[in-house]
Amino acid sequence: MARKSELYLTLEAVSGPACLDRLAAALAAAPIASVRLVPRPGCAIEAQTARPLVDLIQSRGAAALIDTDTQLARTLRADGVHLPPGPNQADAFAEAREILGARHIVGVEVAESRHSAMALAEMGADYIAFGGPERDELVAWWAEIFEVPCVALGVASVASTAALARAGADFIGLNLPSAATAGDTQALIRAYAAAATGAPALVDAS
Repeated sequence: MARKSELYLTLEAVSGPACLDRLAAALAAAPIASVRLVPRPGCAIEAQTARPLVDLIQSRGAAALIDTDTQLARTLRADGVHLPPGPNQADAFAEAREILGARHIVGVEVAESRHSAMALAEMGADYIAFGGPERDELVAWWAEIFEVPCVALGVASVASTAALARAGADFIGLNLPSAATAGDTQALIRAYAAAATGAPALVDAS
């Protein structure tokens, strides 16, 4: 049986009722641990766009995370920030922790660097996220050795979800499709949730 993992959604933050409806459908379909709001390509997340999304996420008992922008996370009273890969991650983490304090989530995504992952965990990162081609190997290595939770980002199939749950991923990171209907969104989330908890999946959402 697969180890039980929780779902961690990534949603492109756009204004308008369609995005809110899609998010509401996802949150109603199965328990969601966290939702990370990311900007549209080439844009920044605007407070007026993100605020209703953050409110909805928190009202459903999930953690609302803002991608990259620690100041915006504080302004919106989000639950935390997700720091992407990049140079000087240790400095970025220290700054985010100073701005948000110890009660907020500061998660860090590392780019296939085991040393960076360990160093950031020692600094107090609330989770370490892995993506890219070595994601599965890194998740299995991390889960075997470390207690700091790990997130497997960009999971694209139910089969991968089940495999990562067995490998010990604490969170399965899914990208919520921007064009999906509410019904399709709920079917997708239910299929992934079943795989993440070891229940039989009826749909392979590839």
